Amino acid sequence: MVTPSYEARVNLALRARQKIPTLSNRAAAKIYKVNKNTLENRHASQPSRRDIPANLQKLTDLEEITIVQYITKLYTRAFPPRLSFVEDMAN
Repeated sequence: MVTPSYEARVNLALRARQKIPTLSNRAAAKIYKVNKNTLENRHASQPSRRDIPANLQKLTDLEEITIVQYITKLYTRAFPPRLSFVEDMAN
């Protein structure tokens, strides 16, 4: 039997709370074996830490995708860029 991941159990607990309004956070957390504080945070629409971008991220997602596509294009043409060249593009 495959056990669901922690995130799946959190989502199941949240759905159970929506369907059964009398179900408390504590009871749902105990039934689905998740942390009560995590369940309360998700119920308050706080995203998981995995989904929050890092504070020290220097590039936006679009800039990062653009640089990766350009490096891939250079590599397919047999011109792999050097580290200094990639660093200049990022700066």
